[in-house]
Amino acid sequence: MKKWLWLAGIAVACAVSGAFAGKLLVVNRPEPSDVILVLAGETDHRPARGLELLREGYGRRMMIDVPAEAKMYGFTDVELAQLYIRNLPAAGSVTICPITGLSTRDESHDAEKCLAKEPGSRVLIVTSDYHTRRALNIFRHEVRGKSFAVAAAYNDEEFGTRWWGRRQWAKTFLMESTKWIWWSAVDRWR
Repeated sequence: MKKWLWLAGIAVACAVSGAFAGKLLVVNRPEPSDVILVLAGETDHRPARGLELLREGYGRRMMIDVPAEAKMYGFTDVELAQLYIRNLPAAGSVTICPITGLSTRDESHDAEKCLAKEPGSRVLIVTSDYHTRRALNIFRHEVRGKSFAVAAAYNDEEFGTRWWGRRQWAKTFLMESTKWIWWSAVDRWR
């Protein structure tokens, strides 16, 4: 009987910690910065959130990380991003940072080169909500001479902190949790 009670206790502890685990991935603490850095990846909610923060005065300039070699329908992603920026009211305050890295860690090194050309040392990272904690941790670890804050771009189709409620949210949670564990246990120490 004690064995079953012990197993039930472990099951309850796992369920409770799993219920809060989604919230552990998300950090949304925007701070006034010199530049807003929108990370590569999702191209709708992240740039929109960056522009919102730019309008609200969280930064004087915005930089969008864009994969340098990716193509879509015969156009490079950089060309598409340039077209996107050209049509913005704040076009004069937005630049592109071409990146080649495929991981957030590699992206931090590519972005560091672009950030070196920008005045100031305070950077506000904008990324998908589930990616905020890991991205902030990686940039703080990998990029010297800059201070970082992070703002979350929310997309209810992709993730919610009650991750067990939808299949896509669960997939996103498991993928990001695995990446967080890999970063913490392996990549951080290389």
